[in-house]
Amino acid sequence: MKIIGIVGWKNSGKTRLVTSLIRYFINKKLNVATIKHAHHNFEIDKKGTDSYLHRKAGAHEVIISSSKRYAKIEEINGEEMSLKNLVKRINNADIIIVEGFKKENHKKIEVIRSINNKEPLYKSLKNIIAIVSNKKINTKIPTFNDKSIHKIADFILNQEL
Repeated sequence: MKIIGIVGWKNSGKTRLVTSLIRYFINKKLNVATIKHAHHNFEIDKKGTDSYLHRKAGAHEVIISSSKRYAKIEEINGEEMSLKNLVKRINNADIIIVEGFKKENHKKIEVIRSINNKEPLYKSLKNIIAIVSNKKINTKIPTFNDKSIHKIADFILNQEL
């Protein structure tokens, strides 16, 4: 199983790259899983739904299930899980694409957008193995145009991750 991270500043195009890579890998008949880091509180069940009411009533774990999918909601009381522990919860994936988790130790691709004037992450993070951008970047790190999804995906598949 390969694990590759996609990192970058807000509105750099991370999610667009992740969804493009998912479609590419699915077309290659690979099982793809993703892990997305959220810097904020989030809800996956909507206010007023039965699962929401179960959780708000105090259930520590809630599973919602149908003939198409299921979801498990587990309250963790402010203790964020490590990427390593989240990866252990994924079954049967050929590749896991991790969006965010900048500080974790897995290999990452940085997405840089010309409209973003922040310091690139590759200058401070040691595990950036490639850059995806819509502008020319002066670095020895392999760099890809943000429209070259097949080249980016093939690069990932050829890496020891």
